[in-house]
Amino acid sequence: MLRVGRAVACMACKNLVSTNMGVRFRMPLQKLHPLSRAIHHRYNASANPQRPPHRSAARHFTSMSRLPMRPPKPPPGGHGGWRHQQHRNFWMLRLASRLLKLRYIVLGSAVGGGYTAKKTYEEWKDMLPDMSAYNWVIPDFVWELSDQIDLDKLTKILPELEEIAKLLPELPDFDKIGENFTFLKSILSTEAPGDTPVKAATEVPVTATPEASEKQFKKSSDKEKVDQLQEELLRTQMKYQRMLERLEKENKELRKVVLQKDEKGIHQRKIKKSLIDMYSEVLDILSDFDSNYNTQDHLPRVVVVGDQSAGKTSVLEMIAQARIFPRGSGEMMTRSPVKVTLSEGPHHVAIFKDSSREFDLGKEEDLAALRHEIELRMRKSVKEGQTVSPETISLSVKGPGIQRMVLVDLPGVISTVTAGMAADTKETIFSISKNYMQNPNAIILCIQDGSVDAERSIVTDLVSQMDPQGKRTIFVLTKVDLAEKNLASPNRIQQIVEGKLFPMKALGYFAVVTGKGSAGESIDSIKDYEEDFFQNSRLLRDGMLKAHQVTTKNLSLAVSDCFWKMVRESVEQQADAFKASRFNLETEWKNNYPRLRELDRNELFEKAKNEILDEVISLSQVTPKHWEAILQKKLWERVSTHVIENIYLPAAQTMNSGTFNTTVDIKLKQWTDKQLPHKALEVAWETLQEEFARFMAEYKGKDQDDIFDKLKEAVKDESIKRHKWNERAMDSLRVIQHNALEDRSITDKPQWDAAIQFMEETLQARLKDTESVINDMVGPDWKQRWMSWKNRSPEQHTRNETKNELERLLKLHEDHTAYLANDEVTTVRKNLEGRGVEVDPALIKDTWHQLYRRHFLQKALQHCNLCRRGFYYYQRHFVDSELECNDVVLFWRIQRMLLITANTLRQQLTNTEVRRLEKNVKEVLEDFGEDNERKVHLITGRRVQLAEDLKKVREIQEKLEAFIEALHKEK
Repeated sequence: MLRVGRAVACMACKNLVSTNMGVRFRMPLQKLHPLSRAIHHRYNASANPQRPPHRSAARHFTSMSRLPMRPPKPPPGGHGGWRHQQHRNFWMLRLASRLLKLRYIVLGSAVGGGYTAKKTYEEWKDMLPDMSAYNWVIPDFVWELSDQIDLDKLTKILPELEEIAKLLPELPDFDKIGENFTFLKSILSTEAPGDTPVKAATEVPVTATPEASEKQFKKSSDKEKVDQLQEELLRTQMKYQRMLERLEKENKELRKVVLQKDEKGIHQRKIKKSLIDMYSEVLDILSDFDSNYNTQDHLPRVVVVGDQSAGKTSVLEMIAQARIFPRGSGEMMTRSPVKVTLSEGPHHVAIFKDSSREFDLGKEEDLAALRHEIELRMRKSVKEGQTVSPETISLSVKGPGIQRMVLVDLPGVISTVTAGMAADTKETIFSISKNYMQNPNAIILCIQDGSVDAERSIVTDLVSQMDPQGKRTIFVLTKVDLAEKNLASPNRIQQIVEGKLFPMKALGYFAVVTGKGSAGESIDSIKDYEEDFFQNSRLLRDGMLKAHQVTTKNLSLAVSDCFWKMVRESVEQQADAFKASRFNLETEWKNNYPRLRELDRNELFEKAKNEILDEVISLSQVTPKHWEAILQKKLWERVSTHVIENIYLPAAQTMNSGTFNTTVDIKLKQWTDKQLPHKALEVAWETLQEEFARFMAEYKGKDQDDIFDKLKEAVKDESIKRHKWNERAMDSLRVIQHNALEDRSITDKPQWDAAIQFMEETLQARLKDTESVINDMVGPDWKQRWMSWKNRSPEQHTRNETKNELERLLKLHEDHTAYLANDEVTTVRKNLEGRGVEVDPALIKDTWHQLYRRHFLQKALQHCNLCRRGFYYYQRHFVDSELECNDVVLFWRIQRMLLITANTLRQQLTNTEVRRLEKNVKEVLEDFGEDNERKVHLITGRRVQLAEDLKKVREIQEKLEAFIEALHKEK
């Protein structure tokens, strides 16, 4: 009665709620009679005394007491009668109010109860799983017999089926099937026999009526029950597998469509790298990182190891779903580690880390080009005289449905070095494999050939050494089809995959088939062949292999799960290690280089590049006067010997004016045609080099960093080596020089005086050189012998006696010719023999040549002094033997040629060659900038290495932190 009363009272409020039926009505309080409202509030206060009275109740009760009512007349019977009448009227009103509310109770109960029942039924029905996708599990004839099944008896059979399911631990997912039995039992106990959800929830295939099944289970032994259920469940699993593959194909196509649609907006938004790409970038940086702080690379990756030709590459290709590696019959194809980053994408493509070309793995020509490129990179990485290389080739493969992970394919382990291999090939392969496997977080994918004897395996011993507990090793048995065919005892395969045959331990064991032996097989055909083999194989049928241990697909899923589990467990620890390494490096930099910026090798190269270009630009600021003075001086140094020895002396020693001019003209013409232009260009090129070097040396002294010295020297040498002078200028230079030498007209006295001065300086320099040669021939004189305690050698003594004899001859014949006659040589030799000096005629002639040269130069200098006043006679063309100054005219012609040639070369330098040299320097700098090995060789030192380590450690730490953040978001 209390519950009914509460319902009536709540109906007068804003809402009436039936707690039994879950139905809610809304009725405005204002629509109730004022008396009803008062009764409602008063009843609430009496029924629930602890509940504080509602404000509205007090308000409504007060309003009721203030109603404009006529005062009652006093009863005739006195005051007590009036009170009795008032009490009776109050209870009548309450009874009338209760009767009026009865209709709401009936109406609320009917409507609310029906609505609640319907809603409860719908909610309960929605809670049932949609099992229509698993209708294939139940044979078709079961649905035909569904009307004849007694659900009550089937409910009684289910506990027995559940107990039988628990007797089969080797069957996959049987615990889940047991749970389904329990769930089905509960449904059958509560649901009507004809309801459809019972069929959808049924997961155990029924092959007979419940009565027959019950008798069969009671009569048959446990072994027969197990065999029957095992066979039935195997067929069920195969059907389930085919359905999953069909769904995966559809999912793959849908993913491809979604990713393609997502790709359309790539240019409209910032490209977001995938998680596996971020992780692969960290591994690429770590592969080149080398630090003195023992910060080792302990980030996880899947290391694929195995004996040669065990099928390592084929397993990797099945995981990558493409034939991407070079193939060979029995020969070593994997010659260097190949890091393959697998990720999901809309298109099945491959791309190298250092290239922008995408290889479409759906096209055979692109696949062939990719295999060829990998083979070329491998052979290029192998140094001369070696067979394998530790250099890593980085490759990314993307495609729909590919599991995300990073794998490293290593060269196959060999037992014997064959012909054509380096002697240390076996040890090198072992060293490379150990280097990757010693990483405590590396997942070792150990590949074993199932078609050969297990005792011939080498890799298993190596893996057991690196991972004795097998905490990070996954064992894969390949070529199981050949193993089943060739082995007399298939139990041996069971021993292998159970870890009982090899001494090594592993996290998991898998058996796969990666081909039928044909090189042209496609991945899809191999998958079909693998699936058909295991469906029909007695290894799976007899329980030697479990369903989750077969096929490369299951292997790929297991390896991917293990990889990401290892990544999540270790990546933060690695980030902390690099953080500590960064602190150590920064501390060393602050202590050793407090006022220098942390410039790495590339930044230092850019700084040096700018300095070198500034130095090259400075060449254009050299004044023309400076260029011409340097060119004239260097050109005369280069040609002076030829002019004196081959032109002037032969012509002057003729002692005839006409012969002198004729000889000079002929020899000057020959010299101009053959040698002079080449010599002039050589001088100009050498001058440009020297000036370039001079400016670089000057900049070096202006607070420049000495760390650039090797680089600048290399740039200078390489630029000069590449620079080729414009040969077309040679012809015009030859004409200019020929015209200059043809001119003999000295127009004014200053030019004459300049020529005399030039001649005098040249002859004095030659005379000084000749005096030095004579002194070396005859040894120290008496003063040097006394003061310096030096003695003459026997040869010097002989030459000194010869010199004295020849000087007497010159005094007797001052106009002697340049050569001694034979009788004169004989006379000199006999005179020396008379003084007890034996001398060879060749020595006499050699000594005479130097003595006569000195005598001639002395006479030429005297004649040069006489010609200082000969310009008047030269201008008037007077013929005077004493003032015939043809040699002065020759030196004027040479001097003028030098001046004109220097001017011409200066113009070519400033207008053309300096710019070409600047261009060469830029090209050399660009080439050096792209050659990392050369930069490492030219920019060296602890400061550079420290800055390099700091940059890499910071980059690794930042990328690891970004990866960890993305990893947490993905969780």
